[in-house]
Amino acid sequence: MAGAPEGTPCWADAVFDDLDQAKDFYDHVLGWTFSETSPDQGGYTQAYADGKAVAAVVPPMPGQKGTSQWCLHLAARDASATAARIREHGGELLTDPVQVADHGTMCLARDPGGVVFGVWQAGTHEGFQATETPGAFCWAEVCTREPGKSDTFFPAVFGYRSKQLEGAMDFRVFDLGERSVLGRMRMTDDFPPEVPPYVNVYFTVDDCDAAVARATERGGVLRSGPMDSPFGRLATVGDPQGAHFSVIGLTTTEGEMPGTEPVG
Repeated sequence: MAGAPEGTPCWADAVFDDLDQAKDFYDHVLGWTFSETSPDQGGYTQAYADGKAVAAVVPPMPGQKGTSQWCLHLAARDASATAARIREHGGELLTDPVQVADHGTMCLARDPGGVVFGVWQAGTHEGFQATETPGAFCWAEVCTREPGKSDTFFPAVFGYRSKQLEGAMDFRVFDLGERSVLGRMRMTDDFPPEVPPYVNVYFTVDDCDAAVARATERGGVLRSGPMDSPFGRLATVGDPQGAHFSVIGLTTTEGEMPGTEPVG
């Protein structure tokens, strides 16, 4: 991921009150192995799929409580400059840019509609070592009740081009060059009102139905699916500590790709 274009999804992590439970769950569902948890790094624990770094699980900071949720980090060439654009376009910085040893520089932010995401300027830690392979990240969607705010904010900050998918669902895709890197989905009334806006992270699996079965065996909750799509067979799951994510089998596809309409 060295030199990843500004705005490319480059890392995902989540805070869990019970780190051992999280490790057991994701080992069982996605086949992850984990690095040794280092107190010197706040308990930050990397996850690996087939020996390659794909995510991290983190214990809470002292006094930190709340529902777990996966956080997607977007690449930045200069985290401070990206942070300035976030403020300029109506976003909120939850943490100022901070250098993490020689690993890189990060900050956490919230878009004007309440979606939390991270910014990562790579140092020695360049982000995902694998994508679109079993256990690894492959896609993410901004899920928001205020799509107009996200549709303005993310292209302004990261230089995305936008296109709207044709059909009944209000869904937009953000592109960098010729590559689609992020989706935006409007949250409908199907989402309980207590569910905040968030970024839904997708992890690749060999068999979507088998992954869902493994998740429910370990106390996960099926939120939607499994269902076939032109992109793969997918499902959304809540883990035992409340973090939502999706699994997708990329080799099982059905239907025609939806058309798109450029925006702006």
